[in-house]
Amino acid sequence: MELVLATGNRDKQREMKAFLQDLGLTIRTLDQFPAAPVVIEDGETCQANAGKKAREIARFTGTLTLADDTGLEVDALGGRPGVFAARYAGAHATYADNCRKLLDELTGVPADQRGARFLTVVAIAAPVSSVEFVEGVLQGRIADHCSGGHGFGYDPVFVVPELGKTLAELTLDQKNQISHRGRALAKAKNVLKRIVEETSGRSAAR
Repeated sequence: MELVLATGNRDKQREMKAFLQDLGLTIRTLDQFPAAPVVIEDGETCQANAGKKAREIARFTGTLTLADDTGLEVDALGGRPGVFAARYAGAHATYADNCRKLLDELTGVPADQRGARFLTVVAIAAPVSSVEFVEGVLQGRIADHCSGGHGFGYDPVFVVPELGKTLAELTLDQKNQISHRGRALAKAKNVLKRIVEETSGRSAAR
């Protein structure tokens, strides 16, 4: 049974593959579907964007598809950048550009007012069925400088208080155990296991 990861982000692909590799699924990525449509993420919520990506790629590939969308909500910024986290510093912004803009906007804000949370919504869609959603949240705060050489996105500035480290200071395995995406993917694994079992049961009954 195959599963398509509906993201062209190589960093996300690596994290997802590491988390889902024990499911016994053949995991494929959008790189293997060069004619796949570019899904415009124009939803106002992470759920809307994840659902749209999952549905459109599932229809195109004819294969079970998993998509995600992540937002970063910063208390001192009234919840920004939110769903626009990936393009906060512009449509073609780099990870460093986004982190720099965020740190600049928080200049002078004390540590106890730099609370933030990551929200990841994962959508799972089959070509002809409804979409299932799960989500994961990670509470933390924004540092006053970048730290760590792992991860991607805002990981170098997102501090996990109970660890006293940024996400970029954790290994991939450590991050997957506690991160917003890891928490969402843990729930997604249960959904995928059920789908695999149901599919196997139908095949055996034929």
